[in-house]
Amino acid sequence: MPCLNEADTVATCVRKARTAMESAGIVGEVVVADNGSSDDSIAIARAAGARVVPVADKGYGAALMGGITAARGRFVIMGDADDSYDFSEVPKFVSRLRDGEDLVQGCRLASGGGRVLPGAMPRLHRWLGNPLFSRVARRWFRAPVHDIYCGLRGFTKTLYEGLDQRCTGMEFATEMIIKASLAGARIGEVPITLHPDGRKSHPPHLKTFRDGWRTLRFFLMCSPRRLFLLPGLVLIALGIAGYTVAMPGMTIGRMTFDAHTLLFASLAVICGSQSVFFAAIAKTFAITEGVLPHDPRVQRFSRLLTLERGLLLGIAAGLVGGVMLLAAFSEWRASGFGRLDYAATMRVVVPGVTLAVLGYQMILGCFFMSLLTMRRR
Repeated sequence: MPCLNEADTVATCVRKARTAMESAGIVGEVVVADNGSSDDSIAIARAAGARVVPVADKGYGAALMGGITAARGRFVIMGDADDSYDFSEVPKFVSRLRDGEDLVQGCRLASGGGRVLPGAMPRLHRWLGNPLFSRVARRWFRAPVHDIYCGLRGFTKTLYEGLDQRCTGMEFATEMIIKASLAGARIGEVPITLHPDGRKSHPPHLKTFRDGWRTLRFFLMCSPRRLFLLPGLVLIALGIAGYTVAMPGMTIGRMTFDAHTLLFASLAVICGSQSVFFAAIAKTFAITEGVLPHDPRVQRFSRLLTLERGLLLGIAAGLVGGVMLLAAFSEWRASGFGRLDYAATMRVVVPGVTLAVLGYQMILGCFFMSLLTMRRR
């Protein structure tokens, strides 16, 4: 149980958990991870029969990391110490873990069979935020859960140690679900009842918009394909379409596509290619640093686009672009360095500049990716 000034409720939570384990014949302990409480939470938790572990690093996730690391059991059940979760439901989680599941997620929402008592959850969380982010987690990461934010869950110590979690804030809970799903862990869901917060001395630690943004930010960082790759491919496609109509100077209806269209198309191609490279770099970095699990597609891409092949492609693009720019310069010199027909000249200059930039980007990007894939000792 993470704890920060929970003197109002921590004793109730500890007693419920201990009673539930004793009634079900579960051999276990209650660990309270105190995150710097300034009230009587520590003394109250110890008096109720908990083992208190002080955690100096601040944050919800940091407190949980400290408590989970200190836990001595094969299975770990985590839950908030605000009396919103009924710890008498602990045996249901333990039973599922004993049956072979790696992670058992609680579900408070009706979509997963759970129940929210009146006043237990803000309407914005219940009807929009939580269902929306849970749906995103199911679609993006194939997470088989309906309540990704539920803080009452159980997991094996082995799974936790293999996930190598990093988030020290509220994202800790979603990070666990995402990483476990991507790693192919056996995930189950248990319907539970959410009760109104029992605190009286201070409001909940959760901040709706701040923590909602942090969740979305983490989702995007865990999905370079959606953050970088797909937008990049869309921009490249739009740029190619722009070149297709602008190079011949096509007129469609009342719209004439000319040199200015080429500039916009080149902007789309350059930004899109950079975004695609960011996707490859971000994915490679995330895997090498253990933020995301191994992905065979990245390995195939690395074999296909080696440093040497990337350098050759970059040099080739740069040379073609350079030749086009030299041709434009020669035309300018032939005119006595006077005025040019910009509509015609830009059809050489803009593609030349674009190819030169793309070649330069590819050379730098390939070297950077090679640096990321170098193994540490």
